[in-house]
Amino acid sequence: MPHSASKYHYYRSMLSRGGLIDDCSLTDTLFYRYTNGLCSSDLSSMMPPRDVPARQTRLTLASHPNREASPSSTNLEQTRLTSAFHPNRIPHLLTEEQKATRVNWCQKTLDCFNSGNSKNVYSTVSGDESWIYCEEKPTKVIHSRSVPKKMVATFVPKAGHSATIPVNEQITVTADWYTTICLPKVITELRKINPERRIILHQDNASSHTAQKTRQYLTEENVELLDHPSYSPDLSPNDFFTFPKIKNRLRGQRFQSPEEAADAFKNAVLDLSANEWNKCFENWFERTQMCINLGGEYFEKQ
Repeated sequence: MPHSASKYHYYRSMLSRGGLIDDCSLTDTLFYRYTNGLCSSDLSSMMPPRDVPARQTRLTLASHPNREASPSSTNLEQTRLTSAFHPNRIPHLLTEEQKATRVNWCQKTLDCFNSGNSKNVYSTVSGDESWIYCEEKPTKVIHSRSVPKKMVATFVPKAGHSATIPVNEQITVTADWYTTICLPKVITELRKINPERRIILHQDNASSHTAQKTRQYLTEENVELLDHPSYSPDLSPNDFFTFPKIKNRLRGQRFQSPEEAADAFKNAVLDLSANEWNKCFENWFERTQMCINLGGEYFEKQ
C-alpha cells in the first residue's frame, strides 16, 4: 500500500465505514497516531497492519564488522578462530597468498630473533591502538556507538610496559599525531637511560603506521621497523595479550569519563608483572612457529 496520500484516504474511509469518525482534523490526528503506533488497541484492531518496511542497513549480518558469520553460512575454516583474537575483530578467510605471507613473515621473524633467544628481543617494542570504554562489556557484547570511549596507543617491550598515550581531540590516529605526539613520547621513554639504545618497532599496517611521514620520522630517529602481515591479530602481542587481558580486568567497572577509563587501563597495564611480559613474548614466538606448522592458517589458542 502506498505510504502517501492514498494511504491517508484509505485510512479515512476505514474510519468512516466503521462509523468511528468523520471529522478531518481529528482524522489527521488519529492518522498520525496510527502511523506512529500510538493509537489505542481498539482502534488498532480495526485497521490493517501498519505498512512498515523492513529496516535497511548498510551492512548485512554476514558482513557486519563486529559480528561473526554463522557456521551454517560460511566455510568451516572461518570457525577455527577463538579467543586468540581481539574480541572486536571478525574472522577473515585467508587466501593462499595471505597464508604464504604469514608463513614467510613468521620464518623471517624466527630467524631474526633466533626463535626468541636473541638479545634483540629486548630491543623490540610492539605498538598498537584500541578503544577503551567507560564500561567494558563481556567479550561477545557489541558496544553501542554512543558509549563514551577513548582510543589509546600502547607500546610494550619484553621488559614491561613502555608507554600508553591517549588519542586526544580526535577519533582516529593520523600520521601527523603519530609522528609529532605519540612516537616522540615512546622513543623518549625507551631511551631515557640510554640515548643510544637500539629500538626495533613492531606495528601493524594501519595507514598511520605505513605513511611516508612515519617512515621518514623513524629513519631520522634511527628506529628499525618490524612489519606485520595483514589480518594477523593472532601474531600481535597487544592483540592476543595486552588488550584482552587488561579489558578483562576492567570488565564490570564503570568510569565517569573516557579519560578516567584510559587512566585505569594504563594503571592496569603497569600492574602486570615482569613474568607476565616474559610469557607474552615467549608466546609470541611460539605462535609464529605454530603459524608455520599450520601453513599460515589461523590457529586456536593453545
